Amino acid sequence: MSALQQQVHDPYPTRLEHAITPIERIEPTVWGDDGSGPLGAAELNDFAAQGYLVRPDTVDSDALGPLGNELERLAAELDSDDPRVIREPGGSIRSIFAPHLLSTLVAGVVQLDTVLPVARQLLGGDVYIHQARINLMPAFTGTGFYWHSDFETWHAEDGMPQMRAVSCSIALTENYPYNGSLMVIPGSHRTFYPCVGATPDNHHSSSLVAQRFGVPDQNTLTKAVDADGIDQFTGPAGSALWFDCNLLHGSGSNITPLPRSNVFLVFNSVDNQLGAPYAAAGIRPEYLAARRTRSLGLPASRAQCC
Repeated sequence: MSALQQQVHDPYPTRLEHAITPIERIEPTVWGDDGSGPLGAAELNDFAAQGYLVRPDTVDSDALGPLGNELERLAAELDSDDPRVIREPGGSIRSIFAPHLLSTLVAGVVQLDTVLPVARQLLGGDVYIHQARINLMPAFTGTGFYWHSDFETWHAEDGMPQMRAVSCSIALTENYPYNGSLMVIPGSHRTFYPCVGATPDNHHSSSLVAQRFGVPDQNTLTKAVDADGIDQFTGPAGSALWFDCNLLHGSGSNITPLPRSNVFLVFNSVDNQLGAPYAAAGIRPEYLAARRTRSLGLPASRAQCC
């Protein structure tokens, strides 16, 4: 726990010296109702129970080509030493952070009527972009993401107080079961799993390539999978996976000749703004955790995206 948070009660302690019992979630998963957005009661109930929801046709097929070209442009134009560009050990690009601030096309995706209203409904009101990135998993060499809860990191290292954030992963390429597509443990969002090990200084400089701190141990993961199993997000380009900030998820490496890429958007409630980190010495850069919050306006039509 940081010095600034030592006198504040933390309902979700983590990065500890020793293991403690998992903690039951305090907040609701769904903050809106079926009258406040495009999701019906059945979809909201599924999201509350499973912690995730798949929405097909989130981005129209005629917009996927321009978005793919935009990814190539960003990858080519950004300097090799730009901190927003995260590379695999072999040198290929793994992620590009804050693409919505670098590209009007990506910014348009945030405002789509198939995206923004869903975020507002799930979080019960005005939202802003806490983090955005493009994830690239190239053919043959793309490495996976180990099992983790995003909220654990955002709470520990960014000072996010509540589980009132949601992620939207929009596939720009086909997601097959064998090209490193995302796996989730359904229902795991209902439990917070404290992790062992103090946060190193400048942890983000290494964790964005391979995370070692803030991940559950193997025994914890085994129990979670025994209880709830594993689901996998597969489907055509343009599909979106929405998942709760505390859902355990991860992906394997891509050893196929089929690359995988996605636009990853994290929406946070304007009522859940960041404070001092709960378990880190300093704050992370703005491109990883936005502190200059601005409520997003009305959604745009799909035609305005690309």
